[in-house]
Amino acid sequence: MMDWGPLILTFKLALITTVILVILGIPLAYWLAYSKSKIKPIIETLVSMPLVLPPTVLGFYLLVAFSPSSAFGNWINEWIGLRLIFSFEGLVIASIIYSLPFMVQPIQSGLAGLPKQYKEASYILGKSKRTTLFKILLPNIKPALLTGVVLSFAHTIGEFGVVLMIGGNIPGETKVASIAIYDEVEALNYDTANTYSLILLAITFFILLTVYLVNGGYLKKLGR
Repeated sequence: MMDWGPLILTFKLALITTVILVILGIPLAYWLAYSKSKIKPIIETLVSMPLVLPPTVLGFYLLVAFSPSSAFGNWINEWIGLRLIFSFEGLVIASIIYSLPFMVQPIQSGLAGLPKQYKEASYILGKSKRTTLFKILLPNIKPALLTGVVLSFAHTIGEFGVVLMIGGNIPGETKVASIAIYDEVEALNYDTANTYSLILLAITFFILLTVYLVNGGYLKKLGR
C-alpha cells in the first residue's frame, strides 16, 4: 500500500516555502527592479545562481553551513535551539534559497515593465513607497505575481538533490515525494513509484495549465 506521508509532507513544504518566498521575494524584486546600486549585479547573480548550479553543489554547501560544526550552524543550534540538518526546518530554509529566483525574477520583470508614470503619479499624490507598491504596482502585475507563486510552488514540489543533501530520508520528517520515488525505484517497486510520479505529474500539469489560462485571460482583458 502506498504511503501518503511523503506527498503530504511535499505539499506542506511547498506551501510554507511559497508563503515565505512571497514575503521575502516582493521587496527584493522591487529593489532589484528600481535600484541603481553598484551591488545590484552581485545580488542578481546570487539570486539567480540556483538556476544554473547543480542541486547537489548547492545542497553540499548548505549542508556544510547548517552543520553544528560550522559557525552559523552552531549559532543557530546554541542560541535558537534549531537543528537545520536532517530536519523539516532545514528543508524549508534550503527550499527558500533554491526556489528564490522562481519568485523574484517574474515579479522583478513585471515591475520593471510597468510605465514609470504609475510610480511617479503615486508619489506626486503623496503616497508612500509601501502604498505605491501594494496599491498601485502589484495590482498591475498580477500575471507576474501568479507566475512567481506557481513556479515557486511547483519547483519546490520537484526538488530532489537539495532536499536529499539537507534532509536525508527520514519518514515523516524529511522524506518528501521525490525521495520516496527514488526509494521505490531502488527497491524495484515500480508500481508504487509510478503512482507517486503520476500524482506529481498530474498536479504539476494542472497547476501550470491554470497559470497559462488565467494569465491568458487576464492579458486578453487588458487588450494585449
